[in-house]
Amino acid sequence: MGLRASPQAGDGRMKIAILSRNTKLYSTARLVEAARARGHRVRVLDPLRCYMRIAPGDFAVHYKGRALAGFDAVIPRVGASITFYGTAVLRQFEMMGVYTPNSSDAILRARDKLRCLQLLARENIGLPTTVFGDYPDDTADLLAMLGEPPHVIKLNEGAQGQGVLLAEKRSASQGVIEAFRGLYANFLVQEFIREARGADIRCFVVGGKVIAAMRRQARAGEFRSNLHRGGSATAVKLSQAENDTALRAARTMGLNVAGVDLLRSRRGPLVLEVNSSPGLEGIEAATGVDVAGEVVEYLVRRVRKRRVRK
Repeated sequence: MGLRASPQAGDGRMKIAILSRNTKLYSTARLVEAARARGHRVRVLDPLRCYMRIAPGDFAVHYKGRALAGFDAVIPRVGASITFYGTAVLRQFEMMGVYTPNSSDAILRARDKLRCLQLLARENIGLPTTVFGDYPDDTADLLAMLGEPPHVIKLNEGAQGQGVLLAEKRSASQGVIEAFRGLYANFLVQEFIREARGADIRCFVVGGKVIAAMRRQARAGEFRSNLHRGGSATAVKLSQAENDTALRAARTMGLNVAGVDLLRSRRGPLVLEVNSSPGLEGIEAATGVDVAGEVVEYLVRRVRKRRVRK
């Protein structure tokens, strides 16, 4: 696909599983392509078609009537809608000794936006001020804790910009909060970083390094910069502070492959989100970096180290 590939990690061959519901998705197809180009065997497994046997000291996974065995590594591409079952399948592979760059526990940490922000704040990593509450009578004081609008209101488990709203007035914030509570939804309310001007930075982290970064700009009249929302992307050079913040955020979540979204603010880089299954299409197109190849080569290095230790 015309991407800049880094040197191959070596001649060691692996058997790799990719947990993905759709073989035609760009990210899944690129990982398959990158692995096969390096001589590895790859199988895409729909996590919902995997089923498990759990017994003392005995773990097994079957797929469409047959046992799965002999895998060296598994790459999780678990969608938000199947987080519970997908991470259970991944955990089963972990119990069977299969290497994964992102553990099931790390994915669960990152998927819960509130938990993610709490862990980042504990490490003094910059992030937009955030409030969270449940009882309706406390809404006025909750918003007072945050400060003056605009406010950004987010569903706790939304993805790709879904369930993210901008409230320009305090009354609008209260109305949205009441609506979300009426749906029994968990949500966060955050300060709006006006100086970011509708742009954020996606940092793609692999193995403790930022291998690619892009600036995403929201389309006119939109504050969400997600490419799925019509945003545009260009390659960007990170400052040292941005690079360090992205690495610290990924490390705090325990993720070896992560997309860390940052805002540029007057007080430095602020982490918006840490994504455990970042898409490859936008960042490969914007930067020309063979991100899929970098992921595969990282797997090779880690599996080799495991074999040496054994």
